[in-house]
Amino acid sequence: MRESRADTARAVVLAVLLHVALFALVLLGMWWSRASAPASAAGSPISADVVDFGDVPASVRRAMARTPEPLPPEPEPAPDPEPEAEPIPEAVPEPQVIPEPVPEDAPIEPQPVPQVQVREPDVVEQEAARREAIARETAAREAEERRRQEQIDLTERQRKQEEAEQKRRLAEQKLAEIKRQQEQARREAEEAQRRLERIAQSRAEEASDQAASSAPAPPGNAGGDDGLAARYKAAITEAIQSNWTRPDSVPLGQHCRMTITQVRGGTVVRVEFAPSCPYDALGRRSVEAAVRKAEPLPYAGFESVFNRTLILNFEARDR
Repeated sequence: MRESRADTARAVVLAVLLHVALFALVLLGMWWSRASAPASAAGSPISADVVDFGDVPASVRRAMARTPEPLPPEPEPAPDPEPEAEPIPEAVPEPQVIPEPVPEDAPIEPQPVPQVQVREPDVVEQEAARREAIARETAAREAEERRRQEQIDLTERQRKQEEAEQKRRLAEQKLAEIKRQQEQARREAEEAQRRLERIAQSRAEEASDQAASSAPAPPGNAGGDDGLAARYKAAITEAIQSNWTRPDSVPLGQHCRMTITQVRGGTVVRVEFAPSCPYDALGRRSVEAAVRKAEPLPYAGFESVFNRTLILNFEARDR
């Protein structure tokens, strides 16, 4: 008879259930044998060996795999007479297994730190310490006072040195100012002396001119050359223009009438401006300075037309 796939599956399932049942029986027998053994508080412990099902021989495994035949039913025994009720004894508790004590590390109590015995100072030592502290404080205070006094003295010395230096500088400035004033007075005195000399020379020449003018003029051009006189004025004007720098306050082309008094040789005695001159004070001072720079004014070659008092109409123009 051919087996079907369902029969094979059923056989496999039954075999697995049989193996599980056998394994449960083995475990139950081991537990029963351990529970039925008398408990002992001392002695060697119970040992058991667990056998792997794979180590069982093949014949045993085949026998275990076979389906056991059902046994014939046993006859039922006759019921025993009911015994008289006996008092139920109290349940005796099973003896408890006392575990063996395991040695543990005993806690080490920390050693107490020894206290240092502080010796109380006596009265003599306290007094000595107090005196020493007072002496140190006094010394520190005196040192601070000396340092402060030294700083004050240093500051005072520096202040006196600065005052002395400032006085010295002031004295030098005053001395320089006195020297400058003396030099200026000397120059002014020399200039005044030269002016006096020029005035004396001018007066002498004026007397000489007056004596010459009282004599009869020679025949010809009435004693003069107009062309040479014009060139003489032009030369003087050009000499002044070459030494003049026009200020911004004087516009170009502006004319100023002025009178120059000189002596023979071209030395200027004084410069006077007409009231109608439109130049301001700065412009007039600049023109007078240019006249002084240009002296001696042109004279050589113009002796015959020399004029002690020369009137010029100065025109402002740039060089």
